Amino acid sequence: MKLLTATREGQGEREGDFCHALEGELVMMGWVCATDQNDPLGGCGCGRAFSGLSSRRATTTAVVRDLDLTSADVELAVAAQFDADGFSPEVMGDLEYAYLFVDTVGDMIKFGAVWPVGTVVRRLLDSVHLP
Repeated sequence: MKLLTATREGQGEREGDFCHALEGELVMMGWVCATDQNDPLGGCGCGRAFSGLSSRRATTTAVVRDLDLTSADVELAVAAQFDADGFSPEVMGDLEYAYLFVDTVGDMIKFGAVWPVGTVVRRLLDSVHLP
């Protein structure tokens, strides 16, 4: 399955690039603070960064890799990330948790499927695009 993973490729091509995530780890669209919602090119950078599922650290670039994973594997990874972040049905409510979980897994699969393997992409709020 093609999925987005953290990469140092393309780092430095834009001012403010950073990669604190582990090279090759799965990434998801992370949470965006109010400051970055208003100005994703300013603020803390969360509005233009992916979040690493293992390291829980961010990167402004991701690369498409073809991984030997299934959608069930992606679901397990997201569930573990949510658990580590303290998100659960008990905290959020069953329906809100279900929506967030389905949207997160769906985005990971959708964004990985769009481009050929090896393509480096960037994030801006809810979109993923070519550099």
